[in-house]
Amino acid sequence: MRNKLQILITTFFGMLSSLLGTMYVPVLLMVAANIIDYITGLAAAPYRKDGGISSYKSIRGITKKIAMWLLVVVGAIVDQLIAYTTEQLGWNFPVSFLVACLVAVWIICNELISILENIQDIGVALPRWLLPLIKHIKSQAENIGYAEEDEQNED
Repeated sequence: MRNKLQILITTFFGMLSSLLGTMYVPVLLMVAANIIDYITGLAAAPYRKDGGISSYKSIRGITKKIAMWLLVVVGAIVDQLIAYTTEQLGWNFPVSFLVACLVAVWIICNELISILENIQDIGVALPRWLLPLIKHIKSQAENIGYAEEDEQNED
């Protein structure tokens, strides 16, 4: 039985890796962060002023997580449009899934910030540098497009 379970898990993750390619690691990290955020949010709910867990908040949270996955899909669609356009123009665009990866990194950072806030609400002390570090990484992911726009505006 254990051997069959190992084969099933290996097959599943192998197929997922084959399907997602470059996006495999960011998507797995994003889903893991989504799950951890949801669990820590449930654990922190009794410690918050609004007090407790409700089915409405839970469904809304799950809906938001699914919408986050759709944002990555939108990023992947944009990447495919860029790849198609550059190919039609005869250009070699060496990066695949750049937009989708940036969206995934931004979402992962949001989730990590939320996880840390949940952990703080539970009453656990955090290293002083951890939350600012994640917020810095998030701001870098947010500002990538703006840096290029600023350079173009200076010309």
